[in-house]
Amino acid sequence: MVRQLQYIDLFSGCGGISLGLHSAGLRGLFAIEKHPDAFSTLKHNLIDTHAHFIWPEWLEVKSWDIDQLFKSKSDDLVRLHGKVDLVVGGPPCQGFSIAGKRRASDKRNKLIHSYLKFVELIQPRIIMFENVRGFTLKFSDSKKHSKIAYSEIVLKKLRELGYNDAQGEMVSFVDYGIPQHRNRFVVIATRENLSNDIFSKLEGNREVYLGAKGLDTAISSQSALSDLESTHGKTKCPDSPRFMSGTVSSSQTDFQRYLRLADKVHYVPDSHRYVNHTPEIIETFEKLLASAPRNRIIKGEERAIYGVKKRSLTVLDPDEPAPTLTTIPDDCVHYSEPRIMSVRECARLQTFPDWFEFKGPYTAGGKERVKQTPRYTQVGNAVPPLFAEQLGVAIKQVMG
Repeated sequence: MVRQLQYIDLFSGCGGISLGLHSAGLRGLFAIEKHPDAFSTLKHNLIDTHAHFIWPEWLEVKSWDIDQLFKSKSDDLVRLHGKVDLVVGGPPCQGFSIAGKRRASDKRNKLIHSYLKFVELIQPRIIMFENVRGFTLKFSDSKKHSKIAYSEIVLKKLRELGYNDAQGEMVSFVDYGIPQHRNRFVVIATRENLSNDIFSKLEGNREVYLGAKGLDTAISSQSALSDLESTHGKTKCPDSPRFMSGTVSSSQTDFQRYLRLADKVHYVPDSHRYVNHTPEIIETFEKLLASAPRNRIIKGEERAIYGVKKRSLTVLDPDEPAPTLTTIPDDCVHYSEPRIMSVRECARLQTFPDWFEFKGPYTAGGKERVKQTPRYTQVGNAVPPLFAEQLGVAIKQVMG
């Protein structure tokens, strides 16, 4: 019997990478995630409901800050040296994102060094992580009058640690069956000089692998979401009595069939809660749906025409993949209904199956924003499981 490749998931969020790698036939050792809400989602789905991890006895099953892990579990981590196949992760990207303020001093940027410290300590066979495109762009350093991209720092450090083949590539997830224009910088490094082979397998497998699932590339928003439209029926939201949830219709596309609950036709999906918009907001959205451009941010004079104050509002195009999902619920207007999308609809665009349940608050504002990781944020920050699955298959084929 061939031994399963085993991985550790750092900055795991709600579990998108782990879900995909497990579907590819890899086995998780454990996952490290600082935020309790996101870890609660991972724990519910991938530990309590499905046993995706061989969790070590020395590590409490809870949310962990990676630097606190170093302080309290260093002896246990050292014993893993050279015994782990793969370390994966997506260090927080907000400090790098061109959609944000891009501050070189953002303390979240420093977590990439914690990731590298973990790699140095464990010395896995393979390393993989992803980050936003801004990770490859140079920051201006006003004190030293120089510019540097974190991608260059990371690749240089990995090579110093013995991963001489460390390389990063921009990957368009829409080419891998994700119904979303989402570009990410993916880094792969191995101790056996096989990173280029993994990237080649990943790209070469794409059409055949998706075809075997009945899927295609360039899946449109409507193809992903039409069975979730509110016209199919509403009912009281199971976890939010003052809100309504949608009831799915029968499946209408192969992509929907791939992610739906296999044994049910009409059901109320988890986290498919509709927002209670004011009449004024609904009227604004109706105007946008009637004549606004699709799949691009409403800006400049257009905002005044439609009465929009928000600077990052986009109306989805039903016939095209969605733009990149963010963690902000009201960044996107549904392609045919005057409302923003539900958490479940965002999860569909990220290729989470309908059985995957999200925990924690739906949204957070004010002072709570720094304490909580609401469901919209968990989904927006995730690596699409379908992409992680294809990456896992490529790694197995090359390294297994």
